[in-house]
Amino acid sequence: MKTGRTLVSLAQELERQQQSKKDMVVPSALMHHETDDAGATRLVVEEDGGPGRYAMTPLARRQLAEKLRIPYAYFERMREEQPGLLDRNVNAWLQRDEDRRMLRTLDGQVRAVLSDRYRRLDNHDLAESVLPLLQQLPQARFESVELTGTRMYLKVVTPRLRHEVSPGDVVQAGVVVSNSEVGHGTLSVQPLLYRLACSNGLIVSDGSLHKTHVGRSIAPGQEPMTLFRDDTVQADDRAFFLKVRDVVEAAVSETAFLQAARRLERTRAIPLAGDPVRSVEVLANRYALNEEERTGVLRHLVLGGDLTAYGLVNAVTHYSQAIEDYDRATEFEALGGRLVELPPAEWKALAEAA
Repeated sequence: MKTGRTLVSLAQELERQQQSKKDMVVPSALMHHETDDAGATRLVVEEDGGPGRYAMTPLARRQLAEKLRIPYAYFERMREEQPGLLDRNVNAWLQRDEDRRMLRTLDGQVRAVLSDRYRRLDNHDLAESVLPLLQQLPQARFESVELTGTRMYLKVVTPRLRHEVSPGDVVQAGVVVSNSEVGHGTLSVQPLLYRLACSNGLIVSDGSLHKTHVGRSIAPGQEPMTLFRDDTVQADDRAFFLKVRDVVEAAVSETAFLQAARRLERTRAIPLAGDPVRSVEVLANRYALNEEERTGVLRHLVLGGDLTAYGLVNAVTHYSQAIEDYDRATEFEALGGRLVELPPAEWKALAEAA
């Protein structure tokens, strides 16, 4: 499993961000787009105290392009080659757009451009609610926690539950809690299998909880722009965080853990009877792995010396530790879980590829 930051570092950064972030719901007509000659973009927002100028993150640019139905590749080409043309396009559509947008800002940057129906489930509040619960798990061990530009991750293992997949090859129970504040996926709670032999993490897709960030449209008040402060967290969001407790407990229950561990164990009986290189190519094509990722998985499969479906699953999750991007590394841990859940016909296509 890819190593992240310490719990102390996570808590400090969450607290810092809590003090720095600001959310606004703004009619599109009160926004203006600016691009300088170097391609840096800003949103100018008409606020009560005067225009506020906010730099934009790449994710916010992509979201703005999607909201205005401007193909992102064309948006980026204009930004790099014709910034004036980009501003004319964006501002023309902003003035014609009657929707209100939620702008999420941090450190003076717009980090997300979202619908006014977006329901905020913030990392700070989630951590405040769920960390004490996770720390109470028997012999809880925080294997990896991280806060990226798009998501927060809490990955915890409890050695109380363990299963021997093969002699000397032990997996332990765990749970992954993750959330995005910027529209990059749901809040989720998922079971985790942790393999001691190589510190692999496998995220189980079955038995998980997902909470979408969609609620009622925020009703306009008397003011043209609605400003959310840190003390306006919705009470029903806090109530939802309490529901996470039940799902965490279910994820590390003996029944759920043994079901997942035995599904993983069954992959040992599926030989890669065709060409292992071709099996990895089929895997890469099916799950959109790039050339570097395909090569990395194949290398770990060969080095592992286990030409079975179990060996392929472990090659995928072991390779995740070599991926620099934490979000992508976590996707590989989840891919391992998806492979375990494959029906026999799909495993046959992988295992017998030639």
